[in-house]
Amino acid sequence: MEDQIGALGLVLNALVLFNTRYMDAAVSTLRADGFDVREQDVAPLSPFVRHHVNMLGRYSFLLPEMPGGLPPLRVQGREDQE
Repeated sequence: MEDQIGALGLVLNALVLFNTRYMDAAVSTLRADGFDVREQDVAPLSPFVRHHVNMLGRYSFLLPEMPGGLPPLRVQGREDQE
């Protein structure tokens, strides 16, 4: 039981770290593109979103090569995205 709790904590920490880095990249990209992103708009964002996580199914632990270690940001209006 303790091993399961420890593994869950590890997964949760990895998820929060990934989300934090990804949201930071998104905000930095918006600011670089000239959008006015204020700190009071960013403050309530939570890195504990998990809708993009596949809780069931198969997982691959082979990481693809990604610039900066993150998948590309989604851009509204692009048709080649999922």
